Amino acid sequence: MNQAQLTVSHHMTTDGVHVVVLAGEIDHTTTDLFRQALTAQGGFAPHTVMDFRAGTFMDSSGINMLVAANNAARAGSGWLRLACTPKPMADLLHVVGLDDVIDLYPTLEQAVAPQTAA
Repeated sequence: MNQAQLTVSHHMTTDGVHVVVLAGEIDHTTTDLFRQALTAQGGFAPHTVMDFRAGTFMDSSGINMLVAANNAARAGSGWLRLACTPKPMADLLHVVGLDDVIDLYPTLEQAVAPQTAA
């Protein structure tokens, strides 16, 4: 297989949030492309939103990348948020317990918005 099964685009918001938009499958054949998108700014950005609305599949390789990105963001006093996560991917995140560690938002707008302390 090749990396054609995953497409990635990314941009920085005016507030400095790195938004990564993924379409397709995240598996062992696309991990390098996924990593490159997450580290496009020379390292993991302190504030990143992953838009999964066009994601179709994720295996343990994707889970490992999310864990690494989340750990790097938190080490830099930042955060990783997931937006528009399809039900099969959200179910996987729930099974492995990542939905307790990484915040999931129903829309990109909600995930990018500054959060206020409760």
